[in-house]
Amino acid sequence: MRPPRLAVRAAILRDDRLLLVNAYPGQQSDLWCLPGGGVEPGQSLPENLIREVTEETGLAITVGAPILVNEFHDPDRSFHQVEIIFRATLSGDSPITLEDPEGVVNRFCWATRADLRTLRHKPEMLARAVWGQHAAWYDPLERIVC
Repeated sequence: MRPPRLAVRAAILRDDRLLLVNAYPGQQSDLWCLPGGGVEPGQSLPENLIREVTEETGLAITVGAPILVNEFHDPDRSFHQVEIIFRATLSGDSPITLEDPEGVVNRFCWATRADLRTLRHKPEMLARAVWGQHAAWYDPLERIVC
């Protein structure tokens, strides 16, 4: 069995709408998620998230506090992923133009909380985490030996 994959995702709200992406090739799935992706060693979680969001959307973000740790697996493929979802805000005052420089995402949407109820998405408790008031803690990446 492979070790769990670690990923980071950004909960970006704009005018009380949440940015969602669909990254399934050829629009073969209706499953929506937050922008983000796998963590590369040697970078902090926020650094990884900034890179992933830029690759998937072309947007520059500022990473805030984590709001949810989500874990899921696919026993048929021996796949296990742990996701840390952070609040994030858009950087700068430039107009929002979504693009996919890396060719990963095929659709974007800005969903209200009501919209989210009608969209198939993961994690299932996303709305509660995004629009709730509960906060989580994060201890930034430190070198274990200097």
